[in-house]
Formats: sequence, C-alpha cells, structure tokens
Amino acid sequence: MRVAFVIYDGFQILDLTGPHEVFQHTGRYECLVVGPQAGPVTASGGLSVHARFGPDLAPAGIDTLVVAGGIGVREARGDAALVGWVAEVARTARRVASVCSGALLLAEAGVLAGRRVTTHWRRAEQLRTEYPGLVVDCDPIFIRDGHVWTSAGVTAGMDLALALVEDDHGREVAHEVARELVMFLRRPGSQSQFSVPLWSAQPATDPIRAAVSSVQADPGARHTIADLAKRSGLSERHLQRRFTAELGVPPAAYVERVRVEAARRALAEGDEPVETLARRLGFGRGETLRRAFHRQVGVAPSDYRDRFRGTREYA
Repeated sequence: MRVAFVIYDGFQILDLTGPHEVFQHTGRYECLVVGPQAGPVTASGGLSVHARFGPDLAPAGIDTLVVAGGIGVREARGDAALVGWVAEVARTARRVASVCSGALLLAEAGVLAGRRVTTHWRRAEQLRTEYPGLVVDCDPIFIRDGHVWTSAGVTAGMDLALALVEDDHGREVAHEVARELVMFLRRPGSQSQFSVPLWSAQPATDPIRAAVSSVQADPGARHTIADLAKRSGLSERHLQRRFTAELGVPPAAYVERVRVEAARRALAEGDEPVETLARRLGFGRGETLRRAFHRQVGVAPSDYRDRFRGTREYA
C-alpha cells in the first residue's frame, strides 16, 4: 500500500516522522514524501527533510494521503499547485488523513466539506471560523468520517497511524507496532487532558465578570447560584440566563470546570491526596472529584498525575 505524506516549509516534523515510523514498522507500506517541489523542505523546528516528489512528479496509485500540520500551513494553503494536487489525489485515494493543523490544508482543498473533523485544540476556533461548513470536535484524539480521518496535534498523528494500520491489518499487527514503539494502542482520555482552560468565552459585562472572578480566585469556596447572584448584583434567574448566554455554560457547570482545572494543576505539581484535594477544591468527597474529573478530562485523577507530574518524580 502506498502512503503519501504531504509536507511544506514550516511543517511540524513529528507530524511526518511519527506516523511514518508507525507505517514503516509494519513492513507493509511504501511511504513517500511529497513537498511543494522535490528537494529540501524545512520543518518549523529548523530540520530539513528531503521531499522526493513535488506535485508534478508524484506517482499515481496513492492508497492513503496524510497531510502534516505546522505553522507553515497558512502559506501552504496559498500554494495553488499543492492544494490542487491534494484535492485531486483525495478524489481517488482510498482514504485521506490529516495530522494537527493539516486539517486546514484539507479543508482548503475541499476534502472536509460537511464532515465531522478534529484538529489540535489550539486550532479549533480557526478551523470553525474559516470553514464554517465543518463540524469541528476537538475532544477526540482522532475522528473518522467516511474515508477521511483527522487527528489532534503532533503525537496524536501516531495514534491515528496506528488506527489506520489496525483498520488495514487487524489488532494484532497494530498491537505489535505499539509494543515496538512503546505506545498505547488506545491512548486513554481525550484532548481535554492536554489543553489549557480555553473552554469558555470571556464575560462581556461587569456583573458576570464579578461572578467569574470570584470563582477563579477561590475555586474551593462556596459558589451556589445564590452566592454568585449576590456577588453579581443580579437575581438568581437573571444570573442563570445572563451567565449562560455570555459564557456558553451555566454557572454550576462553569464552577465544576474551574475546580477540575485547579485539580489538574494540583495533580501535576504536587502530591496532595485526592481526598484532600476534593475537600480543598469544593468537591467535598474524593469520589465526587473522580467522577467530575473523568467526565471532563477522560482519565482518572491518579492516571493524570502519573502522566503529567514533573520528571523529578522519576529521578
């Protein structure tokens, strides 16, 4: 099976090398690299990769097209020859995939029209705004919609490639590659475990700003609707309506999410037991914190701590 990787100046090197290694480890794919032209292509980190082919010389018979992301995707979308080639190959390839902001290049080529897609959580709003016909869901690590697969950022490209290998050759082959590369065959959780708190809009008016500030200043304090209404100078009903309209989530949901964010920071930075954290952050019981944490982040607090605590823990 022939897999073609699309790169351009300013692409993210791991968007290419990660999936490339996954496919190559199976011994069942022919991998080739296509750039804006044949020759050296410089990644965002400064490394140079030799693209064997440009759009004019790339061979036919491409089974899977994988578009890398990176800071250079903006300029790449203006390359008519490259975008046109991607669109042409996408019409005949068995499947098409993108890693990270490579979704923007696929969207520019018209490949994603009307589809449910994902990308790096930092690029979600850009993708929604610039291509409003897409259904952008940036919680999953990767999404399949028909023959089009899209993934989150950087290392998520390897998760995507493993899923493509499993789709082609079954779980045992994919599992063997995952073992060789020391990867999860199924990474637990979602992009929520990596993103910073950019999940809500900013308050537009002073009363809601006062309520939000009080929650952020002390997540573990008492933040009932009555408390927030008093701080904002609004009635409870008015607060509920205004808060939801301005921030996109109701007050209770907002409070829970701020508390979970505080728990994430505490878990990554210290050794405070979950039960103690729960009491300090307003959850009351450890089980309440665990349920809220798993609902929002997709993993248990203990697993999150193991994954994101500082390297000093392993010294």
